[in-house]
Amino acid sequence: MSKVDKPLLISFLVLLTVGITVFVSASLGIYATNQAKFTSVVFSHLFLGLVLGGLACYIFSKINYRQYRKYAFYIFILSLIAGTLVFVPGLGVSQGGDKRWIYLFGVSFQPLELIKIAFVIYFAAWVSGIKDKIAQFKFGLLPLLTLLGIIGGILLMQPDTDSLVVIAIVGFAMYIIGGGRWRDVFIIGIIGLIGLTVLLFSRPYLMNRMMTFINPSDNALTSGYQIQQSLIAIGSGEITGRGLGQSIQKYKFLPESIGDSIFAVAGEELGFIGSVFIIILFIFFTGRGLKVATSSTDIFGRLLATGIVILISIQSLMNISSMTGIIPLSGQPLIFFSQGGTALFFTLVEIGILLNISKFRKTN
Repeated sequence: MSKVDKPLLISFLVLLTVGITVFVSASLGIYATNQAKFTSVVFSHLFLGLVLGGLACYIFSKINYRQYRKYAFYIFILSLIAGTLVFVPGLGVSQGGDKRWIYLFGVSFQPLELIKIAFVIYFAAWVSGIKDKIAQFKFGLLPLLTLLGIIGGILLMQPDTDSLVVIAIVGFAMYIIGGGRWRDVFIIGIIGLIGLTVLLFSRPYLMNRMMTFINPSDNALTSGYQIQQSLIAIGSGEITGRGLGQSIQKYKFLPESIGDSIFAVAGEELGFIGSVFIIILFIFFTGRGLKVATSSTDIFGRLLATGIVILISIQSLMNISSMTGIIPLSGQPLIFFSQGGTALFFTLVEIGILLNISKFRKTN
């Protein structure tokens, strides 16, 4: 066993530092109008997310990742139970019509974050158990589709289509890395597109997103308002930005300035150079994480590392792409940056696991 992968650790720490700095700066937009909310949001993110998450990261970096394989099934079942609690009156909290939070002991908690990592752990354990049988439908593709169907049932009732897409991408990436056939992924991809099309026409909010994406200027004051303001913020940052803390959009104009739209705040304050720097950081982190995965000494570690890296990267990619108008608004967070004590906590848990896997990598 060697030490943790230093380039991975450094890239993570730089991303976290930049993310927290941008988050605090973006939070000033709330402080100007609602100091009580500012205190609550910052406390949740910095204490529950950063402090407790940092402690969890350290602890999980010390636990041999192979231990999770023994308890993978139970972790997954626990996550599903937690996911269904959002529908229990008195426990589930609805925000904007979405049922994605539970409220326990004075703290809000988003079970989705537990479901994400539990799925990665369980599917990694499953594939490492069946080994070369994954190419067989009943051992590889069928179990994966079953898991996605169970998770999808919970998420679509919340509703949270975007997160289901993220988990599906992670699952199929792990399936391929584990030895699955590209042909199967292609076929399921077509079926998935058909399913998404059906959802698009059956759920007005999804169709509204698509129409806004196609013609954002037609809905500039309604459904297209967020993307319009995001593009204004990013554009006004020009090459070098207005300066840290100097964003104008975050005070009155930009919705979800500490959540979905935080990349727009970063673009306005840090400019094109700062935005590219953030993207490069994510690219380097992803590349180094996948390097750790490919140099893992066992298939469970390889799949677990791959799942964690892609889970973090695909959410961030979707966030940046949606805030720059490349894809429809997704509602996915910019990892290490966006508000969310639960999300940051579990991200740091995932990083701790990834760092532990890097200790057991092949050194030559």
